[in-house]
Amino acid sequence: MLLSPGMSIDDTASRHNLPQANKAGVGSLGQTIIIGSGLTGITCARSLADAGLPVRVLDKGRAVGGRMATRRVMTGAGALSFDHGAQYLRPRTAEFADVLARTGARPWPDATGAAGHVGVPGMSDIPRALGDGLSIQQNTEVTALARRDGAWHLGTTAGAMQADRVVMTVPAPQAMALLGGDHAICAALAGVSMAPCLALLVAFPDNSPRPFVSRQDPSHPLAWIAQDSTKPGRTQAAVTWVAQAHRAFSSEHLDATPEEHAARMLPLLAEVLAVDPAKALHVRAHRWRYAQAETPLGQAFLHSDDRTLYTGGDWCIGPGAEHAWQSGRAMAQDILEHTDVD
Repeated sequence: MLLSPGMSIDDTASRHNLPQANKAGVGSLGQTIIIGSGLTGITCARSLADAGLPVRVLDKGRAVGGRMATRRVMTGAGALSFDHGAQYLRPRTAEFADVLARTGARPWPDATGAAGHVGVPGMSDIPRALGDGLSIQQNTEVTALARRDGAWHLGTTAGAMQADRVVMTVPAPQAMALLGGDHAICAALAGVSMAPCLALLVAFPDNSPRPFVSRQDPSHPLAWIAQDSTKPGRTQAAVTWVAQAHRAFSSEHLDATPEEHAARMLPLLAEVLAVDPAKALHVRAHRWRYAQAETPLGQAFLHSDDRTLYTGGDWCIGPGAEHAWQSGRAMAQDILEHTDVD
């Protein structure tokens, strides 16, 4: 698939008060820092590292994967897992199908009769496999970003850092906030809109009703419901369900607490499943504030004129995980084409 080139953005102004940097050479083999360890960031980092470029990935979360997320919990029934972000992947290109095969993904037939591919034993194992051997620093939030004296300076919760190049793979609104609202690149980012999604993670005893493998109903507040325990490699200690709310429902209740989300969504799920909500072994809600791109950028990524700043993600091309992978791959290709690599 041909990907459109990144939009050229002039970006030379400092945006934050950070420590003075030592001068670093643009276009050299100096360090690239990638912000975000979701599929876009990991894909970009993997390509650059394999080509011999020094790469460091920073992420404020606890685990690699972003919205390709798996939550693992211990309950009275034993260890359970929930894919509470991306539910499955259906590759549209042979290249992405090969990526899934190399990361150990396996088919999962859902209620539509078409097999999606899932990570084993969880969706997060796909980006985890892609990131094997990379320099990834979790629990590190980037709080400030500025270019000065030929280098990028980053303020983070783990201390000050600097790099020759920065690749931002966070959602567009977060990229705007980090750069500052008057930053040149924000004019393009402002056209991207993203919708939220509330997710409910529930486990019931293994003798509970299992009326379907998955269900899509855009007219219901819980627009997507999946019996997560039917996926390959999952424990059978309990029946696990993941329900993802409709965009309108998610937007209406977005700012409630996780406990309020769970209390509101559990009865809705129990009614669909015809099960007593009081029998739930585990209940938890998760809020994805930036779940899917409603209005994508329309191209694979953005970059500054000097190609020391890139930003991309699934919000560039479309809402799917393959779009995230395509954006990460396209940024890496552009970087490599404009960098001397021995």
